[in-house]
Amino acid sequence: MLELSKPFLTIAQLVIACIGARESGFIFAAEVVDTSHSQFAVVRPVGFDEVHWTEGFWADRVRVCREKSIPAMWDLMKGHKYKPFLEHFLIAAGRAEGDHHGAKWNDGDFYKWLEAAIATVAVTDDSQLKAAIDQSIEAISQAQSPDGYIHTPVLIAQRNGDKNVKPFQDRHAFEMYNMGHLMTTGCLHYRVTGEKTLLDISKKAADYLIETFRDPTPEQARNSICPSHYMGAVELYRTTGDERYLELAKTFLTMRNLVTEGGDDNQDRIPFVEQREAVGHAVRENYLCAGAADLYAETGEPDLLVPLESIWENMAHKKMYITGASGALYDGASPDGSDDQAHITRVHQAYGRNYQLPNTTAHNETCANIANLMWSWRMFQISGDAKYLDVLELALYNSILSGVSLSGTEYFYVNPLRVVDPLPTELRYPRTRQPFFVSFCCPPNLLRTIAELSGYVYSMSHDALWLNLYGANTLSTELLGKPLQISQETEYPWNGTVKLQVEACPEQEFALNLRIPGWTDGATVKVNDKQQKIEITDKGFFELLRPWKVGDRVELDLPMPAKLIEANPLVEETTNQVAFQRGPIVYCLESVDLPKDVELEQVLIPRDISLHERFDANFLQGVILLEGTAVAKQIAEWGTELYREVEKAPTQEFQLRLIPYYAWANRGPTKMSVWLPLQ
Repeated sequence: MLELSKPFLTIAQLVIACIGARESGFIFAAEVVDTSHSQFAVVRPVGFDEVHWTEGFWADRVRVCREKSIPAMWDLMKGHKYKPFLEHFLIAAGRAEGDHHGAKWNDGDFYKWLEAAIATVAVTDDSQLKAAIDQSIEAISQAQSPDGYIHTPVLIAQRNGDKNVKPFQDRHAFEMYNMGHLMTTGCLHYRVTGEKTLLDISKKAADYLIETFRDPTPEQARNSICPSHYMGAVELYRTTGDERYLELAKTFLTMRNLVTEGGDDNQDRIPFVEQREAVGHAVRENYLCAGAADLYAETGEPDLLVPLESIWENMAHKKMYITGASGALYDGASPDGSDDQAHITRVHQAYGRNYQLPNTTAHNETCANIANLMWSWRMFQISGDAKYLDVLELALYNSILSGVSLSGTEYFYVNPLRVVDPLPTELRYPRTRQPFFVSFCCPPNLLRTIAELSGYVYSMSHDALWLNLYGANTLSTELLGKPLQISQETEYPWNGTVKLQVEACPEQEFALNLRIPGWTDGATVKVNDKQQKIEITDKGFFELLRPWKVGDRVELDLPMPAKLIEANPLVEETTNQVAFQRGPIVYCLESVDLPKDVELEQVLIPRDISLHERFDANFLQGVILLEGTAVAKQIAEWGTELYREVEKAPTQEFQLRLIPYYAWANRGPTKMSVWLPLQ
């Protein structure tokens, strides 16, 4: 049986051990979310600095992130071409003059870039990036008020003589959101470097919040927009062992109950423990649930687990796109259609009704898709259930990776599943990636996710190594108090064969728990060329429990034929349409790949289409293409009519070429669709 729980050290014991280790010069692994000693976590993390990509898909994308994306964003954030980021801290510190120009959440965007940079130096030891990190921390430190408050829009206004501006006057000022990201980044910086500079800034900010919200009023309780501060406070507790920060996280969640006349957009219409559906602003919902999952990992409070599981199931089975994206609506109302009309409020960038999943007007903010990953990761940590990793992987390869160009320097804010010209209505965000937009939260969020991705590949329990994601890499960590080194060779996600070799291991018996993705059928496993009988646990893993020795080999084969996918018939927009998926990759059709005399709207997919899979190393940085024979139906041009009689029309066959969804819009403006009508 899988070993799902073993007693961990207490947080206090951990902190004492960490302090001693750091003072002796040893730096601990840099975990994405440090549940190493969380009492109610089933698995604990492996540091992303303990895993090194060697070649292939993620090695290539992480290289682009390190060499292109992070340096380019530093140039943007320290410069003046678009909006000031670093300079806001310099103005707040009195080292420069000017006003605040930008979104109120831009401080948080800067902290997220800083987190990506810190994660990168943990692996690369980049001296120039280290200097940029130090420069940034110095500016943040000088900008922070003596009482710990830090939010540059307010600090700059006060420095410029506006005596009417005070902290927490506007719930939509994103003060808590910004400080939450500061806390998370401060913890990571300490774990990576052993330096306390940014950690001390984070603690000072958290101490300010403890005093400010010691006895919160209903008005104060409304300051919970995009609640990254739940995750930040819990992570600060894990890093320092200071119980006050765990109590602060509890206060943040429970004070939501004080809100009067709340609404679904911020998930405060009813108490969190009573919620059972994903509603409102998708980033806020997913951040809220990720923070609540962090709290559960520390407290084991059953009242938290019920809504967490219920809301996730509702999201994954009734409100999530085939790409793992979430937040279907630009704008809407919630609870839509409710008898209790007095409590229906406006929502934006939001979850809609069950099965309300439009394609052309889909919002699907990149941050919401990343927050889905963050939430699903934490749900896996407290359950050991691979269904959460299936959703994490789906979002990662599709609706998250689509948020950045292959060049690594242009970004999507929204991720629709269909693009037509003209659009049926004017929409706020463009259908081409941009180097900058005023709401710049998604690009740095995406960079920190890619920079830290190696931290999601493996997990550990007392006597088991869990393989969560697959990609060519080497692992060097400890299990059962002894070195454990594993090499992984694979061409995943293009090929489902994964080869593992033990390079160092404990003498004691331990398990390799191999995740068997929900999209595969007929998985096989060999150990030292001997076929194993596959018995997948109800948690979605295959357990190999045995004594291991250096040189032992495991070969996992995950069949990944291309499949035609249909949606639940309650998803009205995809009636009589199909999508294509191969392994974790969802595909789409771009108009640039159609014959000159065929339009996207004319394409029909034969029910018995035969698909040919072809790898092209020189196309879109190397992808498997799906090709086959489809049909184009001639369509008379539409005028102003809304309806018309169906007429017989001639058809012609043509050669269809589908590309991975994440790679669309890298060849100029184009029409695109994930879902295509059946013939």
